[in-house]
Amino acid sequence: MKIYNEHVTLQSKKPREVFNITTQVKAAMEKSGFRDGVILVSSLHSNSGVIVNEQEPRFLQVLDNWLHQLAPSQEDSQNQERPESDAGDAAFHLQSLLLHHQVMVSFTETRLDLGLGQAVLFVELDGLRPRRIVVKVMGE
Repeated sequence: MKIYNEHVTLQSKKPREVFNITTQVKAAMEKSGFRDGVILVSSLHSNSGVIVNEQEPRFLQVLDNWLHQLAPSQEDSQNQERPESDAGDAAFHLQSLLLHHQVMVSFTETRLDLGLGQAVLFVELDGLRPRRIVVKVMGE
């Protein structure tokens, strides 16, 4: 099996933001030249997530509410300046565990195997800084 790697960098404009990165994932698949295989999409940050789901606004609001209910943030630490290596508000890290930091997407004959309405989404949980995502295409 051959492997093609690519990095995607995103910059959020809000502390919480969802990016549809399906286009970038598909572009990496196309650059690889592979016809069939799998793609690993992985965030390199512990306070973000990568999911496959719909980018429908109502769903995204329900998701945000669910994350806040299961792992509420502490208001006093949300707005503090802190370096990337500082754990800061643990709620964001717990929320990322609920979402996971990576997904696998298969592809067949150069088409992503996604259902109707499905997209690869990067979920920024504690943003306003650049984020890196690895897109690793494995196939033939």
